[in-house]
Amino acid sequence: MRDLFADTRPLRVPAYRRLFIANIVTVIGAQLTIVAVPAQIYSITGSSAYVGLTGIFGLVPLVVFGLYGGSLSDAMDRRRLLMVTGLGLAAASGLLWLLAFIRTDSVWLVLVALALQQAFFAVNQPARSAILPSLVPSSQLAAANTLNMTLMTFGAIVGPLVGGMLIPVLGYPLLYAFDAVALGVALWAIARLPALPPRTGVGGQVRRAGFASVMEGFAYLRTSPVLLMSFVVDIIAMVFGMPRAMFPQIAHESFGGPPSGGAVFALLSAGLSIGATAAGVFSGWVSRVSRQGRAVVICIVVWGAAMALFGAFLPLAHSLWWAALVGALACLMVGGGADTISAAFRTTMLQQAADDDKRGRLQGVFTVVVAGGPRIADVVHGYATSLVGTAWTSIGGGVLCIVGVLAAAALAPSFMRYRAPRDTVDG
Repeated sequence: MRDLFADTRPLRVPAYRRLFIANIVTVIGAQLTIVAVPAQIYSITGSSAYVGLTGIFGLVPLVVFGLYGGSLSDAMDRRRLLMVTGLGLAAASGLLWLLAFIRTDSVWLVLVALALQQAFFAVNQPARSAILPSLVPSSQLAAANTLNMTLMTFGAIVGPLVGGMLIPVLGYPLLYAFDAVALGVALWAIARLPALPPRTGVGGQVRRAGFASVMEGFAYLRTSPVLLMSFVVDIIAMVFGMPRAMFPQIAHESFGGPPSGGAVFALLSAGLSIGATAAGVFSGWVSRVSRQGRAVVICIVVWGAAMALFGAFLPLAHSLWWAALVGALACLMVGGGADTISAAFRTTMLQQAADDDKRGRLQGVFTVVVAGGPRIADVVHGYATSLVGTAWTSIGGGVLCIVGVLAAAALAPSFMRYRAPRDTVDG
C-alpha cells in the first residue's frame, strides 16, 4: 500500500504541515487568476495571439526577478522574504480585481497587472522551494515535492473548473478577489515558520544580493551538467508541448463553447491537472526510484506523445463531438501525470545536489525555467495557431518535444546515469 499511495510522512513535520494546509486555499485562488486572465483577454480581443502575449508579460519579470529573487533568498532571512513577497502578490491580485471591477477594455492594463504579479511570484518562489530541505529529512524530499505538486495540481483542477464555469455567471472580479484574500492564509503559515537566516560565507560574512551573486550561481551550475540538463529538458518539454494558450480557441471553435469561458474551456484547463493529481495520489513509489535522470526523460517522452495525440483528436470534434472531447481530455490527463512526476524528480535532484548557500540562486533559475517555459510556449503556440491551426500546432509540438528530449539525453549521458544519493532513497 505504501508503494501505491502517496508518501505522507512529511506531513508529520508541523512547519511543513501548516504550509501544506494553507496552500490548499492559496493554490485554488492562484489558479482562479491563471484561468481568468487568458479568458478575460480572449473575451476582450477574440484572439489567441493576444492570449499568447500573457507569455511575454509573464516571462520578462520571471527572468529578471526570478534570478534576483534567488540571489535575495541566499542573502536574507527567507521567512521575511516570503512575507514581503506574499503581501506583494496579494496587492497585485487586488489590482487585477480593480481592473475587472471597473470593466476596463484595455488588454494592456491587464497584462501590466499580470506582469507585476509575476514579478512578486518570481521572488517568492525560490525562497519557498529553498526552505524545504530545512523542514523535512532528505529521504523525504521526493515525497514532499510530490505532495506539493499534487496540491498545486489539485488547485489547478478546482480553480479552472470553478472559474471557467463561473466566469459567465459571476464575472472576473470575484475570482481575483478570492485570490487576494486566500493569500492571507499563506501569510499566516509563513509567520509561524522559524527564522531562516542566510548561511554565512568565508569569514562569517553574509553575501550580498546582486549581479555578482547571480553570476556565481550560474558558475556553480556550469560545474554540474546533471543540474544544467534538468533545466534544458524541462524547457524542451514546455516550449514545444504546453498547449494552454490554445484552450480558449479550441473550446470556442472546435467544441462550440462561448468566447468568455464555459464548461469545455474549464475541462480543458483542468485536464492536465486532473492527471497530475491522480499521479500524485498514486505516487508512493517515487521515494524508491534511484535512477531519477532516466525517469525524467521517460516522463517527458510520455508528455510529448500525449500532447501530439491531443492534437490528433481535435479534427474529430465536428463529427464526433463527445469522442473527440473524451479523447482530448484523456491525453491531457496522461500528459499532466507524466509532467508532475518529472517535476518532482527534477526538484528533488536540485535540492539534493545543490549546496544550501547556493540553493536559493539555483531555485531562482529553476523558477525561471519552470514558470518561464510555459510562457514562451504561450507565445509560440499562439503564433503557430494563427499559421497552421490548433491541431497541427499540438501535434507538431508533441513530436518536437520527443525528438528534442531524446537528443538532449544522447548529448548528456551523465543525466541518464544519474542516481540519487543512496541515503536519500527508501528501500
